Amino acid sequence: MKRTETYLLNMGPQHPSTHGVLQVKLTLDGERILKAEPVLGYLHRGIEKLLETRTYVQGLPYTDRLDYVSSMNNNFGFARAVEELAGIEVPRRAEFIRVIMAELNRINSHLVGIGSLANDLGASTGMLYCFRDREYILDVFNEVCGARQTFHYIRIGGVSGEFTDKARALTERFLERVPRFLAEYDKLLTGNEIFRRRIVGISPMTKEEALALNMTGPNLRATGVARDLRKLDAYSVYGELDFDIPVGTHGDNWDRYIVKLKEIRKSARIIRQALDKMPEGPIMAKVPRVLKPPAGEVYSRTEGTRGELGFYLVSDGTPKTYRVHIRRPSFVNMQGLDLMCRGMLIGDSVSAYSSIDPIMGEVDC
Repeated sequence: MKRTETYLLNMGPQHPSTHGVLQVKLTLDGERILKAEPVLGYLHRGIEKLLETRTYVQGLPYTDRLDYVSSMNNNFGFARAVEELAGIEVPRRAEFIRVIMAELNRINSHLVGIGSLANDLGASTGMLYCFRDREYILDVFNEVCGARQTFHYIRIGGVSGEFTDKARALTERFLERVPRFLAEYDKLLTGNEIFRRRIVGISPMTKEEALALNMTGPNLRATGVARDLRKLDAYSVYGELDFDIPVGTHGDNWDRYIVKLKEIRKSARIIRQALDKMPEGPIMAKVPRVLKPPAGEVYSRTEGTRGELGFYLVSDGTPKTYRVHIRRPSFVNMQGLDLMCRGMLIGDSVSAYSSIDPIMGEVDC
């Protein structure tokens, strides 16, 4: 009788298709994957503990380095948690500016995700196109805060500087480009037969499976669940803006890709409305020079670029946070990798990982 044995293949942490610092232990039967076990921790920096040794204001820049492609959204989430803990009311103009920055950063992040997926599947031109268009967003960030990588503009109580006429003009210029570059992606990737064969029907997931794993963001919405905290909680000024939630059907790599494309268009719509509705007024609340929130605890959540980004803060009445825990969507979503890889081929593990779109700085924290 023929006898087969399973064997173990390590993907990473040096493998270039696993984005550097992820190790996945693949249990294989021939070319088929029986199990995919992510091994995490290669980028652990102890940010939660660092936040407990800094004041609330000093801690804000550390959140830039969680999901380092979505610094604005991270700052937004942490600032909202501290404001809720301290009872700080943010001026309306600052809220609109924050929403514009968060949605620009969402598009920026999705461009990196789509470009990385294309590159991982051998379509390096896709990444070049996405990074070309991302530059227009970085021009806006450079104007408002002087940075193009770890953007730091949102502050506890508002934003650090005025949203200038030049920033508005740069944002308008980018919004004009959105329909054109999305049409280019449709020609280059969406309609590409090879690209489609690598992701259509590959690594499907049902809504029940995604919910059981507590997945959120585009990975959950790809399964058909219209869960978005911008709608569900209507925090900041999102409740005043009109937008719908793109969802998929089969929860496969294709749906995860398509949902991100559609969300780019929806984010552009949100930015347009925020620009039109943004009132005049102050951009910063009156925040004490030494911020000492009253003793208590808070869990504040926002819709990050990859799902629910939550900050659990405990205050003991001093200028420093007593305890911090961060719900990182990249970390939680990684639970789906094993389920997505089972029964697939070795090469499909790369597309599955890439379609989850995790940022390892946020996974390891």
